[in-house]
Amino acid sequence: MALTAEQQQLKDEFIAVRGTWGDSWEAILKLDPGFLKAYLEFSAVPWRKNHLDAKTKEFMYIAIDAAATHLYEPGIRQHIKAALALGATKQEIMEVLECTATLGIHAMNIGVPILVEVLEEKGLRTGPAELTAYQEEVKAEFTRSRGYWHAFWDEMLELDPEIFATYTDFSSVPWRTGTLSPKVREFIYIAFDTAATHLYVKGLKLHIENAIGYGATPQEILEVMEIASVIGIHAVTTAAPILLEEAGE
Repeated sequence: MALTAEQQQLKDEFIAVRGTWGDSWEAILKLDPGFLKAYLEFSAVPWRKNHLDAKTKEFMYIAIDAAATHLYEPGIRQHIKAALALGATKQEIMEVLECTATLGIHAMNIGVPILVEVLEEKGLRTGPAELTAYQEEVKAEFTRSRGYWHAFWDEMLELDPEIFATYTDFSSVPWRTGTLSPKVREFIYIAFDTAATHLYVKGLKLHIENAIGYGATPQEILEVMEIASVIGIHAVTTAAPILLEEAGE
């Protein structure tokens, strides 16, 4: 089906603003150009304001698309390609992915307090135990490596210092060997914590506090959240081509 003049104009505008095009966007354009226009205006807000530089914005897209709770491969590929075109190195992008891989520890962050609550309800725990010298050293190492400590780590450190020690080593790799600024790393954590596929409130608040501590502005943090807000479109980018195919078009 050939595009109308109006559809072609919208396609050209989309490419000019977002720098990409593909079969998914073509399908949406054919099915409902008004919806695509509205999405373009919505997704373009951080690109008009530019509180974050273009490369950092691409890092945010990579983080939310690569997060274990989303794993949207077309977006990962698109935004890695865009980041490279903007001068990002393989090492920088790998660092984004390494930070994003820490999302899994939230199983412990959420689960351990509930375990403690049940143990206390059943009389199997009366309160926190005093930390051993080893546990104190693990806590000190995390604080040195990551630049902060939060009380929601206390119970995990107490109950299983081995998992916390190995997580400290795992999560600290980009902080020891990476080249991204601490502020950008905190933006990465904010991006996947605030994304609709995760919504980890405790981590989100913590990393907003950390980012502000590293000099982030409210406008920069809002832009990270605005980028994370667009992932709902993947319902349409995934399904619209299927709709055209099944409808015989």
